[in-house]
Amino acid sequence: MKKIKLTKENLGLIIILIMSSVLNLANLNIEGYGNEYYAAGVKSMTMSLKNFFFVSFDPAGFVTIDKPPLGFWIQAISAKIFGYSGWSIILPQAIAGVISVWVIYRVVKRSFGTAAGLISALCLAVTPVFVAVSRNNTCDNLLVLTLLLACWALSIAAEKGKLKYLLLSLALVGVGFNIKMLQAYMVAPALYITYLLFNKVSIKKRIVHLIAGTAILLAISFSWAAAVDLTPAANRPYVGSSGSNSVIQLIVQHNGLERLGLSSSTSGSGAKGNPGGNPPGQSNKTKTTSKTQTDATSSATKEQSNSGNGTQNFSSNTSGKGTPDNNGPGQGAPPNGGSKGQGTPPSGGGPGKGRNGGGQGGGTFGGQEKSSITRLFSNNSLSDQIIWLFPLAIFGFIAAVLKERIQKSSNNKKKISLALWFIWMLPEFIYFSFTTGLFHPYYLTMLSAPIAALTGIGVVSMWKFYKEGGWKSWILPAALIADGLVQMLLISYYYSSSSVAKIMMIMMSVLCFGSSLILIAFNLLKNKNIKLKKIVLAAALTGLLVAPTVWSSTAAFCNMNGSFPSASLSLMTSKQASGGSASYSNSNNSKLIEFLQKNKTNEKYILVTSSTNGYASDIIIKTGEAVMTSGFFGNDNAITLSQFKELVSKGEVRYVMVGGQGGNNEIMNWVKANGKVVSESQWKDSNSKSQGFEGGNSEQLYDLKGVNTTSTTSTK
Repeated sequence: MKKIKLTKENLGLIIILIMSSVLNLANLNIEGYGNEYYAAGVKSMTMSLKNFFFVSFDPAGFVTIDKPPLGFWIQAISAKIFGYSGWSIILPQAIAGVISVWVIYRVVKRSFGTAAGLISALCLAVTPVFVAVSRNNTCDNLLVLTLLLACWALSIAAEKGKLKYLLLSLALVGVGFNIKMLQAYMVAPALYITYLLFNKVSIKKRIVHLIAGTAILLAISFSWAAAVDLTPAANRPYVGSSGSNSVIQLIVQHNGLERLGLSSSTSGSGAKGNPGGNPPGQSNKTKTTSKTQTDATSSATKEQSNSGNGTQNFSSNTSGKGTPDNNGPGQGAPPNGGSKGQGTPPSGGGPGKGRNGGGQGGGTFGGQEKSSITRLFSNNSLSDQIIWLFPLAIFGFIAAVLKERIQKSSNNKKKISLALWFIWMLPEFIYFSFTTGLFHPYYLTMLSAPIAALTGIGVVSMWKFYKEGGWKSWILPAALIADGLVQMLLISYYYSSSSVAKIMMIMMSVLCFGSSLILIAFNLLKNKNIKLKKIVLAAALTGLLVAPTVWSSTAAFCNMNGSFPSASLSLMTSKQASGGSASYSNSNNSKLIEFLQKNKTNEKYILVTSSTNGYASDIIIKTGEAVMTSGFFGNDNAITLSQFKELVSKGEVRYVMVGGQGGNNEIMNWVKANGKVVSESQWKDSNSKSQGFEGGNSEQLYDLKGVNTTSTTSTK
């Protein structure tokens, strides 16, 4: 066994990994269950192998969550090992974040050396959005880790022309597809173009290799989707948010075209096509979509598309009320266009900004921020999450290209690395700057790795130019000043609301700008003291890393919004405003749960709700009882009215919560017309606040015990 020597390099890496571990893992229990929609799904997955395979949202296996399985399989396994808790389901993402820091060090080091690798690792470790997502149960950083491994394999394939490494790289992207679907393909242009441009084999062989790799990519990507879609609908849960009970449709529509702004948000509406499934254990029957249901769906879809301007659900992390990571535009607004169910934005942040997971003007959806080349720099929900080191990465890339331009070999490691990281970064920067499609601010973690890598590579390249002298020696101080100015802009958004921002500005002025001026003076005076120059450069880099590190560390002390994780000073200001907690609302369903459990007899479903938001997720997490829903949006045609009546007649359904998102449909209207209203005094806590998208006081509990299911009472 090879003995590990405690060299300066290893010591530096250990310190960086410890820092990453602290930022990602410290005080992790304050995050509660993160996004409760996914947390409820993981709870259900731990209860049966069928639920596990199909990623069922509810214990009865009625409807699935709206994502592929791999990330949640890992969470469910963690929950089985350590016991189900918020900590155990967030742990895999936190560990993935630390491993990613090590992987980027290894990948950058093999082409640009130890210093570049260490700087890249440090930059990734302190990127605010990367830390925030590492402390949440969305699976984005599991995807980032997978794609980093894919880049590692691709760089070897491009250097050596080895088909097996190309196949491994694209296979890993296929694995990533089963974590976040088409989001994994955002790195594909970098992999394909790099392999085509830099390789020892002939162009003909490269094309053949890529065709073979693409076959592997597609086979792995769609393996689970095909398995689900080929399973008879009666033998599996309904595919949530698909609109047609098909994973392929979910991939193309909700997790595909909507992300590109090429389709309106109709996910789960069921407006196109008939209901695609049956209640578990029910036989196949002719299914129909009534005019009442279709009209309600159209209204809900329109409402989702037009709402959300200036509103946001600021639910607590521990209650997790809110949307999953892929809601349609406008889901930040309450049902029916009203104000019920909405907490107030946290104090602090930039002028007029809520800043925790979203700023004013629909900030929970990045595509709703004004699209332009300056979108990621403007005072909105996006800028202070990712763009801190972007100018340094751009300057560094230019310097590295200039440095390597004299190299004649087209397959050297440095050129391959530059192409790979830049082609990963540039298209994503353009996409996040201009798209009006569906994405949340924390999707920006996809940019964290290429920015960090190019920063490390760039600093080393600019330093070499600086030592050599000449006009290129001015690139380094220019880059430091440019990045410092951008960081000052980001910090200024918090100037009026946080004393920390003022301290950051002073530190920036002293460390970054002061050191940059000294480097300029050294240039003018032809100073040859390399050791002193290194110290000054280290001080300047420290100045540029202080602010993002402070931003990232806020997540370790203040709980984030579970549905929209972000790390920023707004967490601190909202914590101060709330007297020690950064939560924004705290719905209490204890009385409802006690009522339902007390009155449960042999019912299969302890409650029926229109959507997964609010009550459903909370009840599943706390009790493990089955709750029937019509998917996240409340518009999936997972069951027809006749099938629902059959469940009622069998005694499998008794209590129904009417109202909230997706609550105006044929089944809910029938319940209102035939069920018995349960007095709120029996199930609602006197201090109960909003239920997220369920709509605050708009819900009403109905009892269907003894209801005549053959009744022809109007459902209008």
